[in-house]
Amino acid sequence: MTVGRFAPSPSGRIHLGNILCCLLAWLSARQKGGKVILRIEDLDTARCPQRYADQMIADLQWLGLTWDEGPVAGGPCQPYFQSRRTALYQQALETLQAQGLVYPCFCTRAELHAASAPHRSDGQPVYPGTCRALSPAQAAERAYVRAPALRLRVPDEDWGFLDGHMGAYRENLARDCGDFLLRRSDGMFAYQLAVVVDDAAMGVTEVVRGADLLGSTPRQLYLYKLLGLPAPSFCHFPLLLAPDGRRLSKRDADAGLDALRGRVTAPELLGWLAGLAGFNPSGEPCTPQQLLPRFSWDLVPKEDIRLPVMER
Repeated sequence: MTVGRFAPSPSGRIHLGNILCCLLAWLSARQKGGKVILRIEDLDTARCPQRYADQMIADLQWLGLTWDEGPVAGGPCQPYFQSRRTALYQQALETLQAQGLVYPCFCTRAELHAASAPHRSDGQPVYPGTCRALSPAQAAERAYVRAPALRLRVPDEDWGFLDGHMGAYRENLARDCGDFLLRRSDGMFAYQLAVVVDDAAMGVTEVVRGADLLGSTPRQLYLYKLLGLPAPSFCHFPLLLAPDGRRLSKRDADAGLDALRGRVTAPELLGWLAGLAGFNPSGEPCTPQQLLPRFSWDLVPKEDIRLPVMER
């Protein structure tokens, strides 16, 4: 059975891009007779207070995008909050450490961005391996001054996959990414590790998410292999952009539900979004159930979608 999921980070009120992600994940799983899991990715508890998660849950309920497992619904994989699942990430980290693939890194973010190393297309620096060859004595000496992050050694290999919507994608882990973080210097586990552990533990078979995470997939596939876990299939969809071409942001409250809920109904909002995504051309109001027979990945564009200017 297909098991899809929506895994938002509650760092603010959800915006239209988050809603489109949930809608596509919901439709893709439900159309196959599958189920949907809601998982709250609140590893950064300082940025993700409980009140934001509670509001996000209420917003999804208002939209009618229901879930079979997760907060409120319960389920066999509780807890469905990442902040309460860190013991699982620690176990996975120890598995990787036992393979001799983890090492301490003392580089600061500012140092990495200032380095002359190449950067990815998303602006993130490719880690140049600065701390990769530190001896145990050198690492211990530096640890007196700064707590280290932990990085995973990657091979000089190409890792590719066939995305269910965007098609073939390939990266060289060493050249295009570099050794990546598993745990930050403050002890917080990194997204790449947590998402792999959780999707596998929850039996997720299909991941639907924005194209900004397309480049994360080779790293995650590498982790699935190292941890001996089954990998899901992936479908990445184009991003919704603000009318001026900016990426939508919770921080800036772009197209947030706090502004929209008083102006439109849930079917009006979902029908309009489905129109932008190509499978409800008229943009007429629709419930999630009414959109099920209309949805097809073949109709969803592959280029980013710029929102029209909204009337105030």
